[in-house]
Amino acid sequence: MNWDDTTDTSAEERLVGASADREDQAVEAALRPKDLGEFIGQEKVREQLDLVLRAARARGATADHVLLSGAPGLGKTTLSMIIAAEMGAPIRITSGPAIQHAGDLAAILSSLQEGEVLFLDEIHRMSRPAEEMLYMAMEDFRVDVIVGKGPGATAIPLELPPFTLVGATTRAGLLPPPLRDRFGFTAHMEFYEPAELQRVVHRSANLLDVEIDADGAAEIAGRSRGTPRIANRLLRRVRDYAQVKADGVITREIAAAALSVYEVDARGLDRLDRAVLEALLKLFGGGPVGLSTLAVAVGEERETVEEVAEPFLVREGLLARTPRGRVATPAAWAHLGLTAPRAQGGGNGQQDLFGA
Repeated sequence: MNWDDTTDTSAEERLVGASADREDQAVEAALRPKDLGEFIGQEKVREQLDLVLRAARARGATADHVLLSGAPGLGKTTLSMIIAAEMGAPIRITSGPAIQHAGDLAAILSSLQEGEVLFLDEIHRMSRPAEEMLYMAMEDFRVDVIVGKGPGATAIPLELPPFTLVGATTRAGLLPPPLRDRFGFTAHMEFYEPAELQRVVHRSANLLDVEIDADGAAEIAGRSRGTPRIANRLLRRVRDYAQVKADGVITREIAAAALSVYEVDARGLDRLDRAVLEALLKLFGGGPVGLSTLAVAVGEERETVEEVAEPFLVREGLLARTPRGRVATPAAWAHLGLTAPRAQGGGNGQQDLFGA
């Protein structure tokens, strides 16, 4: 969401946007499964996690630390809440960027109750001092709090109650091996198949008291980029359209018309995705072109293009990364209904100067 205006109207829009975000968060929370039996998809992860939790309960012990990796929106936060519910334990939620000093982590750890679940989102973005403190906390349930500075500094050992750390990351490769090795169970969350997303849409529609037929659910699932969070968001927007423009029932036609209004095409590409592809094809002849140049062409930050649009375009086979820059695939030309140049020749020299 971009807030570029500085007028009074912009301030009002920000308040409305914040209110809408809170409403969406409340709805998302209501749609979250409460136990493993309700959780759809991720069959292997659910089976393995169920064994870990059942064994811990049978022993009367705290569950092992759990690391969940995968793209945003696949259910990592939901699974952390399910772990706490299955263990009958409270949960505390924080994130790596919020822990920039070892003292921040020490304050959280020292206030944990026995058996409590600590969910640490974006764990790969935690500061190095806090990360090193976490090693001892995970392994020995102890931290050393440094009091004072210089030669007179003293380390005071602080015993911690047994707890379960659930770490979530979208970039598991950035975790140092000493941290990764301290997790007793690690799982990678995969993108969902359309049939699984249809089940997600049907379940959410029932909870929202929305009438939807099988074709309508399939249409939404097919445009959800393999991600339950996106499927639920699109369902809410289609529901709005159906209530205003139709009789409230979501059919394939209604879903397609609604998602067209919201600029989500049949393959799941949104406005930004299409802007990136159109710039790559129409302005740069299909590439190669550097990421920074491409971002300027679509009026977005480099990080936005790289982290939001590019992963999906690459996964869909519409864009490729090369040492010389980003290149459109034949499927990209076909998807936008354009004809590829007969000889692309690797783009022009000016584009290549920007690199990948």
